[in-house]
Amino acid sequence: MTQFAFVFPGQGSQTVGMLADMAASYPIVEETFAEASAALGYDLWALTQQGPAEELNKTWQTQPALLTASVALYRVWQQQGGKAPAMMAGHSLGEYSALVCAGVIDFADAVRLVEMRGKFMQEAVPEGTGAMAAIIGLDDASIAKACEEAAEGQVVSPVNFNSPGQVVIAVIKKQLSVLALPVKLRAQNALCRYQ
Repeated sequence: MTQFAFVFPGQGSQTVGMLADMAASYPIVEETFAEASAALGYDLWALTQQGPAEELNKTWQTQPALLTASVALYRVWQQQGGKAPAMMAGHSLGEYSALVCAGVIDFADAVRLVEMRGKFMQEAVPEGTGAMAAIIGLDDASIAKACEEAAEGQVVSPVNFNSPGQVVIAVIKKQLSVLALPVKLRAQNALCRYQ
């Protein structure tokens, strides 16, 4: 028998209007968002559908939105007769989605937990002070060297080694010298995606 796994996404995959098409076909999507909204005390579905993107992209709101989206999609899978996966995993925030869908953590508790997690993360790096970029297509050593050269005593660092050839870097936005880093990386045919 073939086994399969569910892997849930981390932060960064949110968009205003996400799951609108799914909700039109599967009422359980909006029901799941209503459940999350009750736990949070605000209308999470309205935020994901109407934005604005600046609000949805605030870490403390992004995390409950993505957790809820993942749980909603898993519930659609179950409702449609999908078989249980042999295992579940998640990337960063997605670990919480995996724990909820595996029945380890109560959904409402998880929604409140990731909201708090997002608030703590936001406090650690206040809005507008830092930036992250996913660098795709370079080896770890080249990225680390480029960060070291661009740092000039400030924070420019590889922080997430997602997979071979994909590393996320973090910088302090006020550090203007880091602007040369993406240019250098692009010159080496790397793809830079900013958060």
